[in-house]
Amino acid sequence: MAAAAAVSLRADEPPEVAHPRATSGDDAAEPAWNERLTITVGPRDADLVGGNDRVLQAAVDYVAGLGGGTVRVLPGTYRLRNAVYLRSRVWLVGSGDDTVLIKCPSVTTKLAADSDWYDQEITLTDAGGFRLGDGVCLRTKNPHNGGTDVAKRTLVARDGNRFKLDRALRQNFWLMGESTVSTLFPILSGEEIEQVVIENLTLDGDKEHNDNLDGNYAGCIFLQDCRRIAIRGVTARNYDGDGISWQICHDVLVENCHSHDNTGLGLHPGSGSQRPVIRGNHLHDNDIGIFFCWGVKHGLAERNTIHDNRKYGVSIGHRDTNNLICDNEIARSGSAGVLFRPERGKDFAPHRNRLQRNRIVDSGPDDGVGIDVQGQTEQITIADNEIRETRQPMRRVGVRIGAETKDVTLVENQIEGFATAVARLGRP
Repeated sequence: MAAAAAVSLRADEPPEVAHPRATSGDDAAEPAWNERLTITVGPRDADLVGGNDRVLQAAVDYVAGLGGGTVRVLPGTYRLRNAVYLRSRVWLVGSGDDTVLIKCPSVTTKLAADSDWYDQEITLTDAGGFRLGDGVCLRTKNPHNGGTDVAKRTLVARDGNRFKLDRALRQNFWLMGESTVSTLFPILSGEEIEQVVIENLTLDGDKEHNDNLDGNYAGCIFLQDCRRIAIRGVTARNYDGDGISWQICHDVLVENCHSHDNTGLGLHPGSGSQRPVIRGNHLHDNDIGIFFCWGVKHGLAERNTIHDNRKYGVSIGHRDTNNLICDNEIARSGSAGVLFRPERGKDFAPHRNRLQRNRIVDSGPDDGVGIDVQGQTEQITIADNEIRETRQPMRRVGVRIGAETKDVTLVENQIEGFATAVARLGRP
């Protein structure tokens, strides 16, 4: 028996963990438990009863405090005056279309007094519409570089128009910068967390009654510096900003989600995010369907339905390399089906990406482009795609390759209905 066991082990691989045990500090080989700690939240007949962010946050924090588990959000409409802040090793699971988390309308006012970077309080010109516990976003013009500084905080104490914040500002919010505060926040927010699952929820940003907050700070879901996050079966809609945005987050899975009617990006794999998997999602009526931000690498976007986005179906650019975009349906994009952005030169361009087996239909206006490869982009493979124009050819182009691009390989694509099937700019 000992000899047989020895033969089963390969010299170049560690033995497989056949019977994992719960061991302190080891989350790589967790047993597949039949039951996990579960807390229910709902408007009635639940462990925690309520219909706002506070009851949801209480459930998340309770489960996280015990090492992790599931918060099951029962059918109902939950109205949020602050984000639900996710915690590591917590599953947040709803009932699909029957579980709706909706952002309350925003209000905005100017600051009435200067606050320095070390201050933990602000004074409002008009405190009407602001309550303790509200999530707020402060914005100001930086006096040194003219850019916009942003801080997201929670109001935790007050005296008239003076409010204490949950954390110090760490930036200067001065009157000379025309500083404002607004009740703006993501619906679900996570920072420096890992092993989180978000499933079967409907998130509504109520954009008609909310000001804009872009996807570098918010969205129906906003994640920053996270790892191993799975988002499945989530509807992210009507946010005055992005649907789902994740920044410097690694091994994020977004699967079978529906992101639509957002003023920003449908899905925003953000700066520095490694190995995102974007699969089987329905993305429409956003500004852009999928926006690869800066330095997104080794990602996979497959089997998504992407249509009727105002600018591009897919946009890929600044140092986004070694990504595969395959088997997607991309239709009726406002400007181009797929854009490789020009960026600031070769060192910043999106190299070594592959487009394969996509169906790209009716892209842009009279001079629209199916696939537009711009800038000093190199080593792009465009293979086995169906690129089709069903309207009049006009000045439309199937694939446009910029004058400074190199090593763009076209293999077995079907390109039909365009005035020009392939345009290589600046070349005979």
